This record gives sequence, structure tokens and C-alpha cells, in this order.
Amino acid sequence: MIYTDTRDKKVKVDFKTAVMGGMNPKTGGLYIPVEFPKLAPSFLNRTPSPSFRDIAYEMAKPYVEGEIPDADLQSIIQDAYPFMPQVVPIDPVTYVLELFHGPTCAFKDFGARFMARVMSYFNRGEDGNLHILVATSGDTGSAVGSAFHNVPGIDVTILYPDGKISPLQEKQLSTFDGNVRALKVKGTFDDCQKLVKTAFTDEDLRKKFRLSSANSINIARLLPQSFYYMYSSLVVSDRVPHDSKIDNPAIIAVVPSGNFGNLTSGLIAREMGAPIAGFVAATNSNHTVPDWIATGEYNARPSVATLSNAMDVGAPSNYERIVAMYSLEQVRSLFASYWTDDEGTLKAIADCNLKTGYIIDPHGAVGWKAWDDLRHGAMAKLMEGKEDVDINKVGLTANVPAWAEYVTSGKAVGICLETAHPAKFGSTVQKAIGREPSMPDRLEKVMALPDRAIPMSKEYEPFKEWLVANL
Repeated sequence: MIYTDTRDKKVKVDFKTAVMGGMNPKTGGLYIPVEFPKLAPSFLNRTPSPSFRDIAYEMAKPYVEGEIPDADLQSIIQDAYPFMPQVVPIDPVTYVLELFHGPTCAFKDFGARFMARVMSYFNRGEDGNLHILVATSGDTGSAVGSAFHNVPGIDVTILYPDGKISPLQEKQLSTFDGNVRALKVKGTFDDCQKLVKTAFTDEDLRKKFRLSSANSINIARLLPQSFYYMYSSLVVSDRVPHDSKIDNPAIIAVVPSGNFGNLTSGLIAREMGAPIAGFVAATNSNHTVPDWIATGEYNARPSVATLSNAMDVGAPSNYERIVAMYSLEQVRSLFASYWTDDEGTLKAIADCNLKTGYIIDPHGAVGWKAWDDLRHGAMAKLMEGKEDVDINKVGLTANVPAWAEYVTSGKAVGICLETAHPAKFGSTVQKAIGREPSMPDRLEKVMALPDRAIPMSKEYEPFKEWLVANL
């Protein structure tokens, strides 16, 4: 497979170069495959549907062809995924895709563990360590740290915004030792991301160190997240005739979105044949992309802090990949877009629990509220021109996707992505429903570990000086 650059289509690199480089240091662009091969209908139409690991192998194979032999790819996938996603029906037309069954209880485990093993595979025989820089708004850092901890030949530096993530999330970041260290930056996630991107384009720094990224700017994080979209859509396709008796429903993936890497992974799965009719891009008060979809104007802005902090991104990196894959009109055909504020997030956690008995985290709650609103009248009002479409007001934005009539006619089902375990946001959940969710043992253990995070300015020069002194 050949990979090109979102900012320069003349660029042609292989998978190893794209993965180990993270992004193109000359242009600052992101790597993207030149094509998205479709899986064979005979595989997609199996009864029962294929296993998660079989799907992961078949989807990954064309992207690593000629660089990772089939047997080694099988080993990477088996080692990366001793867990799998769970599809949980919570009402006749709604499925929650639980992505928190990995070691750090967040969806980032799916991408980070695959990426760590691929990087370790490619790093064999190299002189000197590979240094990974990663910015996190919540869960990415802990997943990456866990995936790379004690991996020979690789060092990891995690940057997170001081005071802007949950206490448990911070514990998962600040307690690493050995080859993984954390910097708590006096700023926002966007400041952390800017530091990482600036480092990648710093020629002086790159002469000193081999640098790569583990954010969703790295294609090796993005591709494996597409596996669970394919898996869940095939599982739901099998289940729908029994659960809701709907013939040939439109399957809508409802995606809590911040940096838009997760949603981009869903687009890749759809391109490869996943039976997904469309997507709901569900965001919090950082609604840069919904505004772009509604108005056609992309205006990055400083991020603001919310209860769904992993989505607090004002300048989403993967916007570049989306516009490299689709025109604005194609995006509008595929996407509904929605945003809500903290009040709406708390109400969504409470309403989801009241209506279905399910306890959902603040990020999943934003997605669930989008789905619940659009299927209970918001989409119909939008189609009739009766919905208030002011981009500064919560709710659906002014865009009617191609699949809208499936929703209004009751012929759509939703897969709502639950991206983190609700126990990671216990105080928020308690505020919404009056009790905290039970905490998995793997989260309880981390709370007793000592903090080791290092304070860091949001200015680039002090960060660079620290890298030079410590890498």
C-alpha cells in the first residue's frame, strides 16, 4: 500500500515510513492511504459474522502488504487483542458499542496496542531509541503509555493539560515510570498538540532524535480503530431482524467526536464495505466541525473545558483527513452533526439511565443524546424546516444527510460508541444519577500509585530544552 500526504498528493511513502514518522515533517501533513480496498462479499456475508480478530486481520492485511508477512500480522493482532468490543442492545433500535474492555478502559486501547506492536516490529535492528511524543485530552496518553510500557527500544513522552482531565485519568497518566514519562502542561489540549506538531517540524530536533507520534495523527492508530466499526456493524446486521424486525435498516454510527480520529476510522471501515449508512458527529461545546458542516466555513478556535474532556478539541487534526477523503457535499450526505453543552450531557446520562437502565459515561452520553433527539423528532423538524438551526444553539446543525428519511420512517438503528468506562468519570455520573458506577479492579489499582508527572510550560522553547536534556 502507498500512503500520501493530506497537504501534498505527490508524496508517496510505504507503511513503515508513515508509521515511524507519524506525520510528514516537511509539510506538517498527515499520511493517508491512496485507496481503501473493499473486503470480499463472501467474508462480509458470513453467517455467523466473522470474529473481531478475523476482521482485524483481513482489514489490516492490504495496508501492510509486502512489509509485514501474514504470520507476523496474525501474531501482532493476537497479542494486541486479548479483549474485544462488546455490542450491547439497550432498546430495540439502539446498540451501545462498549470500547472500554481493554487495560485502560478506553477505546484508545484498540489503536494504541496495535500501533505499539507494529512500531516494535519495525524498530527491530534500529540504532538508538524511537521517541514517541503524544498529546492527550484524556484517554489517549494512558492507552499509549500502557501499550508501550517496557517495550524495548521505544521511549514515550505524554503531554496532557494540567487540571483539565479527570482525577482518575490523571492518575493513569502521571504514574508511569521507566520508558514512559508524563508532562503536565500549563494550557489546553490544543497547546499540547501544538507542542507535539512543532517538534515534528523542527529540523534541528529531528536531526538529534528519531521522533514519531501516537496520536490519531499516526495512521497506525487510526486504521485499527476501523476494526470495531466493521465488527459492530456486521453483528448488528445479524441481530436487527430478531431485535426489531426491521428489514434492511440503515445502520447509523453515532460517534462522540473531539479530534475526529475515531470518526475517520469509521469512514475507513465504511469505505472497506462495512454496512454503515451514515454517521452522527456528536460533539460538546467544542463544535468546530459541526459548524463547518453547517456553514461550509472551517474556523479552528481555542478549546473550552467540558465534562466530556477527551473531546475538548478546538482544532481537530483529522479534519485534514476528512477533507482529503470527501468533498463538503459528500460529508453533508454522510453526516448529521450535533452538539450539546454540559447541562445537556448531565441530562443525557440521567435520561439514558432512566429510559434504558444503562449507565453511560459523559462522552458516550453526548452521542446517545444526539441519537435520542434526532430519532424522536429533531430530524423530522429539520427536514420540515422547523428546527432552530442557529450554530450557537445546542442540537442538530443545519444539515440533512442522505439517510435522514430512514430515521423519520423508523427504519434506522443506531450504534452509539461508548468510548470510556463510566467509572473514569465517577463524580460526573454521580451528579447525574445520584450514584457512582462500580470501578473495575484495573482502575482501582492505579489510584494507589505515586504521581510522577513533570510540570511544563506551553511555550515551545522550554519544551524543546527539556526534550534535548532528557531524551
